[in-house]
Amino acid sequence: MLVREMMTTDVITVGPTDPVRRAVRTLYEHGVTAAPVLDERGRLVGIVSEMDLLRGEFERDPRSSARIVLGHSAPVPYTVADVMTSEVTTVAETTDVTAAIDLMVCKRVKSLPVSRNGRVVGMLSRRDLLALLARPDEDIRADVLAALREQYPSGPSWEVRVCDGMVELRGRHAGRTDDIADLLARTVPGVARVRHLQ
Repeated sequence: MLVREMMTTDVITVGPTDPVRRAVRTLYEHGVTAAPVLDERGRLVGIVSEMDLLRGEFERDPRSSARIVLGHSAPVPYTVADVMTSEVTTVAETTDVTAAIDLMVCKRVKSLPVSRNGRVVGMLSRRDLLALLARPDEDIRADVLAALREQYPSGPSWEVRVCDGMVELRGRHAGRTDDIADLLARTVPGVARVRHLQ
């Protein structure tokens, strides 16, 4: 699977000079956990997450401690630029999803901006990946059959079974036909593994 097949293309963005509270409302209203920060020319200059936006927004409740604590220890951040991460890891639309997952794990991020020629064209989040894994087996089977019929409209045919994203192709055919069928099945969203049985 490639990133372009899973990414969200309707990207919610914020600007570096946006007030923190406006950015909080933007993320909350759109149900996203992070947003790319774009400058006035549309260039990616950072990314801001829910956790970034929470920094400094709450004061200590005096009821939580026997000691009275007065004043702020640090000024409250006002703009997105005050809290955003400037060094952003991005992926391309043609990046393999497994490589994107490795990046998320390694960098400990929940979302990755997808860029093309320096412009943000999508976002890939853990939620997108979970949606892929949550696809029903019946939908995966139907897509595998459709891919095989498109490639081989007049035959040969395979019996296709899917269980928890594992695809079983039954049937033996000459030459590279079986190899191509395996490859086609692996391109279907939600397929975890493909096994070919006689």
